[in-house]
Amino acid sequence: MTDKENKRARGRPRGFALDDAIEAGQHLFHEHGYENVSVAALTEAIGITPPSFYTAFGSKGAFFRDALQRYSTTVVPLDRFLIPGQSPRTALGDMLMAAARAYSAHPQRRGCLILEHAKAGATEWGIAATQIAGENRRRVQAFLEASDIPAPARVADYVATTMLGLSSAAREGWEEARLIAVAETALGGLDQLVQR
Repeated sequence: MTDKENKRARGRPRGFALDDAIEAGQHLFHEHGYENVSVAALTEAIGITPPSFYTAFGSKGAFFRDALQRYSTTVVPLDRFLIPGQSPRTALGDMLMAAARAYSAHPQRRGCLILEHAKAGATEWGIAATQIAGENRRRVQAFLEASDIPAPARVADYVATTMLGLSSAAREGWEEARLIAVAETALGGLDQLVQR
């Protein structure tokens, strides 16, 4: 094998799919936590070399941000629930129920990838997760403001706190039925908050 052929063999493989790579990394981060996933583990899961990883993604931290964004738009995607004109009670209730199901769906990936990493505080990964959690909370608040709900910030905080509790309980091992029961109870409080 020539040097040129050898370099090509070590580079990004043919058929490398960016979204598939990010999904594989997302699962690793969710199962083990950011600090416990090495670049070597990521490159092995994705099927590329470390140089190709850095060329494609820049750094482990940048790749983690991509994984957080992918998680945010695929697991409990706000666009599916925060539909203009939709009843806030219906939209937020459906979102809480979807979160209860998603957070307990996989035995090795329990809780919310974003919310659980946001607990890491001032670390690189904690800041990245906190930023996305904050963006999502602001989107909920904007939806509530557009729906003319009284005290939209208070309602958004209530929803964010409920999601955080569901995530923590799922991480602790609570099963779906128990989380759904909590989400249903939270809807009672939501009903009071969104009354006009």
